[in-house]
Parts: sequence; C-alpha cells; structure tokens
Amino acid sequence: MKATPARTISVFLSQHARVRLALLLSAPLFWLGLVYIAALAALLVTAFWTVDSFTGQVQTTWTLDNIITVFTGSLYQAVTLRTVGVALLVTIIDIIVALPIAFFMAKVASPRLQRILVIAVLMPLWASYLVKVYAWRSALSQGGIVEWLVTPFGGTSPGYGLPATIITLSYLWLPYVILPIYAGLERVPNSLLEASSDLGAKTWRTMRSVVLPMLWPAIIAGSIFSFSLSLGDYITVNIVGGANQLLGNLVFTNVGAANNLPLAAAIALIPIGIMIVYLGVARRTGALNSL
Repeated sequence: MKATPARTISVFLSQHARVRLALLLSAPLFWLGLVYIAALAALLVTAFWTVDSFTGQVQTTWTLDNIITVFTGSLYQAVTLRTVGVALLVTIIDIIVALPIAFFMAKVASPRLQRILVIAVLMPLWASYLVKVYAWRSALSQGGIVEWLVTPFGGTSPGYGLPATIITLSYLWLPYVILPIYAGLERVPNSLLEASSDLGAKTWRTMRSVVLPMLWPAIIAGSIFSFSLSLGDYITVNIVGGANQLLGNLVFTNVGAANNLPLAAAIALIPIGIMIVYLGVARRTGALNSL
C-alpha cells in the first residue's frame, strides 16, 4: 500500500499515545489559557493601575493604593464578612436540604423514580436565572404567596433584604448541591448499610458512622458550587436584597456608575483569594474527585 502523508501521520499517532493526547488536549487547553487564565492575569494587573481624577481614564501607573484601600477600608471589610456569611448560610441550608433528597433518590427510590427525580432536580436549571429570581421577588413581596401562607400562623413575609437573598440563592444553587451528593451516595455500597443494620445500628447511627464519612468528599464538592456562586452573585442582591450590598455589587458599581475599573478589579481579588483557599482545603479532602 502506498504511503501517503495522511497514512504516515496516522501510523505515527497510533504509535505515540502521548503525542495523540497532547494534540487532543491542545485546543481546549489553549482556550482555557486564553479565556480564563489570561483574563485573571489581566484582572490582577488592572488592580494595580489608577484612574485619572479629572478625565476618568484608566492610567497604567503602578500603585498599591487600590489593594490597600480594599484590605483596610471598613466598608470593604464589612461587605466581605457579609458576603462570606451569606455564602456560608446558603451552603449550609442547601446541604441540609440536599442530603435527604439525595439519599431518597440514591437508596430508596426505584430506578424509574430515580430518573424522574433527577429530571425534576434538573428542571429548574432550564428556566432563566432572572425569571426565577423575579419569581421569588414576587413571592416575597407584600401580599405575595409567602405572606399568604404564613399569615394564618401569625407570621409575615421576610420582604426584601438579607433573608430574601439567602432564600433565593439557596433555591438557585440547590440542584448543584443535590447532584454531587446523589452521585456520592450511589457509590456507597448497600451492603454496608445492611451490615450496619444487622449489627444493631439505628438509622441515625448508620448515617453518622457509615454514610457521612464516605460522603464528606461529595458534600464538600457540592458546597464548592453553592459557596462560590453565592460569593460572586450580585444580580439576586440587586433584585431581592433591598439596600444590602455584597462584593459582587461593589464590583458592579465600580465598573458601571463609578467607572473605576482598577478598584473593581482589586475588590474582585477578594472572592478569588477566598475561593483559592477554599479549593485548597477541599482538595485535601478528595472532594475535587467528586465534581
């Protein structure tokens, strides 16, 4: 058979698996480096620039003023604590809600019901982000469905503010927490649950001593989604958060109304730094393998 260039290349690639893998990954890795890593590098560089107070134009004059302002200013410290607190609360709520749902899906439901429940969990992701947030705004408003439900019991709607922000974010990111925990529970052998029951362990003892130790990586994997997405969100806060601000709102304000891109970049470094630490801790638990 005549040796053509295409055949020669094909034979070469079939004999060199590493070259074949490198060529396969080169395009996505190049795109990742260009779009993500280069963008983060540009953000870091921008944080060290300044804005001319008269013209409002960004000047490539190197300074640490933005970094110092962000890390020492009482406003930014307060907003950072508020943002981290909201992200933690959202994550804890989602984990508490996701655990029984995922356990039922993985260990109780029939195969057919499992498929139906997975579709049900994924269905909210098909709807527009803004539609879901505005739906919660309507539900939490005065005279909304939440007030209608709790009024007979002497309660009132939380209205707009941090509680509304936490409720809405918890709803938005819940599917991202359920799915990793569900995948983790599917990897827990049923024989272990049966053995624990045969040895006399009650349900809660089995959950605490058998299931949870094996499920921690999946729980932490789910928490990465809810924590990181809550940490950078600003649209939900603008719609249902009232007068409250999170870090995302400060970035949005400085990019838009204030026209101070270097300060916005410096503020954006805070959630990036928090997530780097969080991912470093999660990596030690093996949670990244459950993503």
